[in-house]
Amino acid sequence: MQTIDAPVVSCGALRSSDEGRRVTLNGWINRRRDHGGLIFIDLRDHEGITQVVFDPAQASFTDAEQLRSEDVVTVVGSVRRRPEGTINAKLGTGEIEIVVDTLVILNRSAVPPFPVNLDETVNENLRLEYRYLDLRRPRMQHNLRTRHKIIKSMRDFFDAHDFIEIETPLLIKSTPEGARDYLVPSRLFPGSFYALPQSPQLLKQLCMVSGFGRYMQIARCMRDEDLRADRQPEFTQVDVEMSFVSQEDVMEIMESCVRTVWRDVLHHDVPTFVRMTHQDAMRRFGSDKPDLRYGLELTDVSDLFAASDFVVFRTAIDAGGSVIGVRYPGGASLSRRDFDALTESAKRHGAKGMVWVALGADGVKSSAAKFISPELAAEIGNRCDAVTGDAFLLFADATELTRTVAGRMRVEIATKAGLRDPKVFAFAWVTDFPYLERDEATGLPVPAHHPFSSPGPGQWELIDSDPFAMRAQHYDMVLNGYELGSGSIRIHQAAQQRRIFAMLGMSDEQVEDRFGFFVRALEYGAPPHGGMALGIDRLVMLACGEEDLREVIAFPKNQAFRDVMMDAPSPVPGKLLRELYLTSTAPQAEDGR
Repeated sequence: MQTIDAPVVSCGALRSSDEGRRVTLNGWINRRRDHGGLIFIDLRDHEGITQVVFDPAQASFTDAEQLRSEDVVTVVGSVRRRPEGTINAKLGTGEIEIVVDTLVILNRSAVPPFPVNLDETVNENLRLEYRYLDLRRPRMQHNLRTRHKIIKSMRDFFDAHDFIEIETPLLIKSTPEGARDYLVPSRLFPGSFYALPQSPQLLKQLCMVSGFGRYMQIARCMRDEDLRADRQPEFTQVDVEMSFVSQEDVMEIMESCVRTVWRDVLHHDVPTFVRMTHQDAMRRFGSDKPDLRYGLELTDVSDLFAASDFVVFRTAIDAGGSVIGVRYPGGASLSRRDFDALTESAKRHGAKGMVWVALGADGVKSSAAKFISPELAAEIGNRCDAVTGDAFLLFADATELTRTVAGRMRVEIATKAGLRDPKVFAFAWVTDFPYLERDEATGLPVPAHHPFSSPGPGQWELIDSDPFAMRAQHYDMVLNGYELGSGSIRIHQAAQQRRIFAMLGMSDEQVEDRFGFFVRALEYGAPPHGGMALGIDRLVMLACGEEDLREVIAFPKNQAFRDVMMDAPSPVPGKLLRELYLTSTAPQAEDGR
């Protein structure tokens, strides 16, 4: 590369005050235009775009005629103001351009499989196959730089609050915590396996036993889960643990962290988080991660149908269930076909059916007009805060199921009504979760979250008499209908931890095999402690106004959990399997023998 004496500046740095400077710019060809004998190039780097101009009088003009999108070049030239009427107010550099006297072509680009300089919709698998090109696009550059700023803000916050970042290992013992572990075979210990961590849960608790007091980590975690659109097999979380704290202490530090991030990175002041119990969240919103950007709270109208001739509703009420209503703003304008589609959607969510009532300006219409008089419709409407022009949807079944279905329809209504503004951030805490839930297959108790959480005050007494009534010292941070993270106060006494394992049906031998190292550690003066983990991928997704985790991860897997760029997972040669003392019934790589 030839020697260039002009200082290097970024493609987003120059302004009209730099007029007359001779500078060097490096970057990619974003766009090329030929105008009246002149060639205009928009040169792009990670800082921005600068327009550069090639004049036929310059020797570099001939080479400039050959430039195409995504070629990598160095240009040297002088800064001048753009002529009147050609200023681009959308660019920070829009008042100036560079008159090029020297061009160095550093690398040519093949024709990209999709436009890099435009934010056009592109097939996702094609984007992921050429992710290195996709990441050049302005939207992806913005998202990943925002991610960097958020993580840095978190690290700075925790450092200022006396937390120490401790890296925990990626090769650990398999201690199932709900999802399947990814297993790593050991060549040196035939037949034995490491596991990749689903979270640093036990290790961060051991850091508290070790006396560090305040731990944090930007942790990589892996879970071998079934395919889900909103999940990745590997993810990143900010992991926090504190000794000698209450639930309130942990929630205060985590809320303060997030509010600091939103202020420093997004320049947005977040008010104090709303708080509600798990029971209140389910009753009001039909979800333990309610979206609070809009109202549309669920309304129990069971009492209005207690003496009704409507057999479907009466049957549900007599069986101890409920009739739940939810308002549809402006829903009176929907057609019967629209309401039929909503009914089918409700059935997909688990409902047996749905009744709709429209409060039109010309009167009341309903799918159950025989049983819902205009007077009853008005009373239900008042309960649901419905006005003329609205509709409301009614569901009847077992209370828990009905709330869940109504809650999901609430979100669907809000989406159709345009109430889910991505620029609005509605944070909340949900507390007092059930300690246990019943396994659908076996009917046995399983932890609602994990078995290391401590039951709440006064809850230990229920462990023998009514364990499913127990509430945990567990808390979730929620944003716009998504769970950002979970935390709890932990069990710190070995006897209590063993008691929880026994309640879950684990034998002493199973406890020793899976968690013996951990329970022994609790016997050596473990302090009271608690903590939390926030999912960074999901947090950044919401901060950037995206709807897909893959938009804020540099190299994600696709919806089938495959890396289509590297073609992973993929078969490996038989020789490697033999070195690991493994055999496989699946097809092997072509060179496997």
